Amino acid sequence: MKKKLLCLFGAVVMSFTAYSLDITTDVVVVGGGGAGLSAAIAAREKGANVILLEKMLMLGGNTNYATAGINAANTDLQKKLGIEDSAELFYNDTMKGGKNKNNPELIKKLTTDSSNIINWLTERGADLSEVVFTGGQSAKRTHRPAGGQAVGPVIVDALAETAEKDGIDVRTESEVVKIIKTGDKVTGVEVKHKGETYKINAKAVVMATGGFGANAAMVAEYNPALKGFGSTNSPAITGEGIKMVNSVGGALVDMNEIQTHPTVVHNNTTMITEAVRGEGAILVNREGKRFINELETRDVVSKAELEQTGKSAFLIFDQSIRENLGAINGYVKRKLAVEEFTLEELAQKVGIDGKTLVKTMETYNGYVKAGTDKDFGKTVLPRELSKAPFYAIEVSPAVHHTMGGVRINTKAQVLTADGKVIPGLYAAGEITGGVHGANRIGGNAVTDITVYGKTAGENAADFAKTSK
Repeated sequence: MKKKLLCLFGAVVMSFTAYSLDITTDVVVVGGGGAGLSAAIAAREKGANVILLEKMLMLGGNTNYATAGINAANTDLQKKLGIEDSAELFYNDTMKGGKNKNNPELIKKLTTDSSNIINWLTERGADLSEVVFTGGQSAKRTHRPAGGQAVGPVIVDALAETAEKDGIDVRTESEVVKIIKTGDKVTGVEVKHKGETYKINAKAVVMATGGFGANAAMVAEYNPALKGFGSTNSPAITGEGIKMVNSVGGALVDMNEIQTHPTVVHNNTTMITEAVRGEGAILVNREGKRFINELETRDVVSKAELEQTGKSAFLIFDQSIRENLGAINGYVKRKLAVEEFTLEELAQKVGIDGKTLVKTMETYNGYVKAGTDKDFGKTVLPRELSKAPFYAIEVSPAVHHTMGGVRINTKAQVLTADGKVIPGLYAAGEITGGVHGANRIGGNAVTDITVYGKTAGENAADFAKTSK
């Protein structure tokens, strides 16, 4: 079957001839983002025949939008850099960030397996050679590509190339419309491709279709307070996978838990990576004052922004941060950031009280020198903001991640409402619930999709070997 691999803006496109005949395979993976690619590769490397289905033209899904990095504890890189961290500390940070609503067993596996997933991704070509702080972390554990490149496209490209090398049958523009269930067992899917519908009979199905952050009606249904909010999500993330799993008996958990990201360009849907704040940027209001510890969890920062005049804030940083984080070059090039040589000029340009902004910056730089933030208790103070030019981006919250979804166990098996396994059905990534609790820590999603994607693929392959 003829196929062609193309790269477009860091995302991957697969083109195929049309399909019309019903076929049979060992494992079918639904969704071509980080979770689906990880699952397909893991299943193939355990000897299973695998078909990967993606409804869009490009592979990657929401993973293409991931910027800051992937969180992992006790990694080789951390040890090399003298960073003290552990799976236990990572576990505690994640449970605290999720307001202890997370499933403890899922988090234990996530944090314990995190160091191994860095090795697994690196071995398959992903550059994860730097480690930095981001919000909600008590140690440097966010692993990212060199120069602060966005992590998502790097991982998608590496995994897509691996999938091609492994000979995985990847089919884009292939929308799954139904999960097939025979008795109590899942036995395949129905697929629509360019107007034609056909069946794939499979011994195991992995659902990795993402959450529902781009489905405004579904967001408002489960959390009416977010009605009318914008979204940072890929247009593909519309929740139909969750509904399909639910229709065959899969239970749903935490569906009302929907996260907003605090640094999204105001009146826009472009997310500004959390790494900007991790590198030392501050948030100020129109009065020119800081109002929050910038590295608080996303829900706390989002709430604080909405309490400011205009329900937005300004992310302020200097040239030293730009030089240390390559993603900023893209923001400047796209004119999302305002750039001026002095703070007074910057304030005038964006409508901030200039005298107060200068005073705020002087105070903040003093805290950096002293190593103590007396106003908001921020403990990570990497640098003074004193190198011209200076930059400002107006930001406000937008829907970013849906923490709720399909109920799974640590084997990535889908569970019913009474906790029973649905044979042959697995799920991984943002389609699932229970991992992030009431609030997701930045960088944990990429850990989630790869750890549980790999787990789902391996266990699906094992199940396929024993299934008649």
